Amino acid sequence: MAEAQLFVSQDEFTCSVCLDTLTDPVTIPCGHNFCLKCITDYWDQSQEFFCPQCRENFSTRPALRRNTLLNEVIKKLKKTGLSSPPYKIYAIPGDVECDACTGKKFRAVKSCLTCLASFCQTHLQPHYEIAAWKGHKLVDPDRNLKEKLCEKHQKSLEMFCRTDKTFICLMCAMTEHDGHEKVELETEREGKQKQLGATLRGIRKRLEEKEKKLKETRRTVEEMKHRDVPAIMDGLKTRSLYDHHHQVTP
Repeated sequence: MAEAQLFVSQDEFTCSVCLDTLTDPVTIPCGHNFCLKCITDYWDQSQEFFCPQCRENFSTRPALRRNTLLNEVIKKLKKTGLSSPPYKIYAIPGDVECDACTGKKFRAVKSCLTCLASFCQTHLQPHYEIAAWKGHKLVDPDRNLKEKLCEKHQKSLEMFCRTDKTFICLMCAMTEHDGHEKVELETEREGKQKQLGATLRGIRKRLEEKEKKLKETRRTVEEMKHRDVPAIMDGLKTRSLYDHHHQVTP
């Protein structure tokens, strides 16, 4: 009988603290796995004991025991090609780093305007799994998150006041901008994009018209050149015959 094949994702054997393949894996009460050293160091630096991945809180520090079965599986998979995460997902100069990574930082895939932090793919998972975090506002990685906060209320700038032409938060919308013409940022962005598109189309049309006129001018110049050359040549021949006649006449 053919041996069954098991297809697994490398993420299933990755520690969400160090983001490397699990070493001395331990399973905590919520069911998530970590390197023994990683979770030990993580809890040593905190007065509360919660899961770094799902954020479940434990009233007392859980006892840690190595997951022998998982450890053997990882050992066997390493022999068949399981390796550390590829270097390309580590943050390089110019990238937005994951704020939750310890040690070597991974590249962030999203920034959260609610948490005011950026997360790599692994540390972003709680935003998709935890009900309280699913409502957070996720955007493309942004290293200037604080600039997206209202200085007065420290809330996300989620609206645009067309009356005052400024970005505002929801608190601003209900207070000093009450009664003003306001729209959501996405609506304003789409409107600006349409205006920009119309402006660009107008510029392209004018450039095409100028290019067309330039080609017509060049064609006219070429036609004039070709039309005038025979006349010039005839004139030169007539002048030559005239000069020759006067030179031979006594």
